[in-house]
Amino acid sequence: MPRPFAKPAASPSPLSYRVLGPLAVHRGDRALPLGPLKQRVVLATLLGSANSPVSVDVLTDAVWQEEPPRTARKNLQVYVSALRALLADDELDRPRLIHTGGGYVLRVAEDELDLLRFRSLVRAAEGQGPRPAARLLRQALDLWQGPPLGDDLRLSPRLAEEAERLELRHLTAYEGWAEAELELGGAPAVVEGLRDLVERHPLRERLRSAWMRALSGSGRQAEALAAYDDYRQLLARELGLEPGGAMAARYRMILAGDDRAGTGAAARPPAAPPPDLVDFTGHGEELRYLTDRLEDESAGRTVLLSGPAGAGKTALAVRAAHLLGDRFPDGRLCVCLRDADGRTRSLSAVLAELAERTGQAGLSGPEAWREWLAEHRVLVILDDVPDERAVRPLLPCGGRGRVLLTARGQLGGLAPVDRVCVPPLGTAESVQLLAGLVGEGRVRADREAALRIVRACGGSPLAVRVSGMRLAVLRHVPLREFADRLTDPAGALDELTSGDVSVRRWLAHGWEALPEEWGRDAGRLAAGTGEGPFGLTEAAEALGCDERHAVRVVEALIDAGMVTSPCGEVTAHAAQYELPHLIRLYARGSGLGTPTPVLT
Repeated sequence: MPRPFAKPAASPSPLSYRVLGPLAVHRGDRALPLGPLKQRVVLATLLGSANSPVSVDVLTDAVWQEEPPRTARKNLQVYVSALRALLADDELDRPRLIHTGGGYVLRVAEDELDLLRFRSLVRAAEGQGPRPAARLLRQALDLWQGPPLGDDLRLSPRLAEEAERLELRHLTAYEGWAEAELELGGAPAVVEGLRDLVERHPLRERLRSAWMRALSGSGRQAEALAAYDDYRQLLARELGLEPGGAMAARYRMILAGDDRAGTGAAARPPAAPPPDLVDFTGHGEELRYLTDRLEDESAGRTVLLSGPAGAGKTALAVRAAHLLGDRFPDGRLCVCLRDADGRTRSLSAVLAELAERTGQAGLSGPEAWREWLAEHRVLVILDDVPDERAVRPLLPCGGRGRVLLTARGQLGGLAPVDRVCVPPLGTAESVQLLAGLVGEGRVRADREAALRIVRACGGSPLAVRVSGMRLAVLRHVPLREFADRLTDPAGALDELTSGDVSVRRWLAHGWEALPEEWGRDAGRLAAGTGEGPFGLTEAAEALGCDERHAVRVVEALIDAGMVTSPCGEVTAHAAQYELPHLIRLYARGSGLGTPTPVLT
């Protein structure tokens, strides 16, 4: 049995955590003893997901590389107990390391953890001009004290993967800083540092392009041209590929003696994704799977995120795009396939926006788009896809680009597509999201009411977010009173509105896009089944038809994203289905459940 380290004497000095280098924790100027290796693995894993639940299974996988011992859970409890004592802060009057329904959460403020500060500075630099971007990225890079987590913790495969992801983010930030400095005419200041990085990462096109710019801007055009030729030969030998369009354009500019090649006027990545949600919460497994698939060169070129309206599909897609910036040096962009009123946009309108966002004014049609997509390492999010016809002409047929779709339905007519279902948020994740919007103190003062609020939101991140936004404005309204409003089915959707964000309007757009018959069928299911899962027999009774027809109706509604199947793949007569809570409320409140006679 591992022995816990004793709790240190209480001190008012603040804590600071470091993972961008060897793992370390300081209280003021004093380094804290972090205990044996397995205890440090637990701490590093928790810090990697600071302020988010980390399950016992994840911690077990991180600590024991092979088969865990029978005492694994008990040993974890000992390590967590020791860390809880070590990190206790009497001034906060609350534990930093807590257990929730989703696992263990280590509460850390942004200014306490170098990784959180690094991410914040990098986000702040996005969309800025060269001077502020260079300053912010330089501050971010100065937080690094060496290889992340140190060598000993990389014995854990999970932490080794995390360290590799952190190093890639460091590299991306360095590339961004170098590009901003080059825009300001600082080529001599960055050229040597880039040389070392290029030697360690010879196949990174964005890095090589920045090095060429730095060499050219320092008056070393011959070396810049040689750097391109070396890269071209390496790429052909290792991957059988040619340099991307932006890289080739850089070479031609240097070859032509264009002075702008060293002063920042070269082509930049076509677009950046929308801003990431600072308080993005939950869907950790789906995010890990999604990023793994998009990074895997052997995987398909298209991934679909599906789920009901408000399930958090777009937020998940945007988070993945931000995490994978280094993998897509030619850009990441997001284009919605519906207009503001929920209507399907024409293919010509979507192509026109793609052309504008990518700087390809000459896109003449889908074939030209697919050709551009194949030649560029880009990630394109096509958001809120209404049906297969709206998106099929835009999908890649191979090449370097990836497309990430979000849709309420399954888009069963598309193939091959890697499908990821986005489930509702768990209760603990929903409460965490609500607390981030209204304040932890307010939630802690009436946790029962907070639980009632998130349960009334049915696991919808959109509904929880709107509730939190509304309560953040209505500071005088107790959580208990707002919970009472949401648990009244007649008025719940009226309460889920904050400013110009309305859950009812969001649901209405999805409903109006359904064929009329499907809308009536969904309404009948809402009126004729109870809250929670229902079987085929209940569905047939609610629809007024036999089970053979009922299964076709239910499967059509699953394809449309109006019905979910929470129990997975089972035989048809044992299958369980569910209408998401908010969809049920909308259907009932709109009088869409008119009964029909039983078919014979």
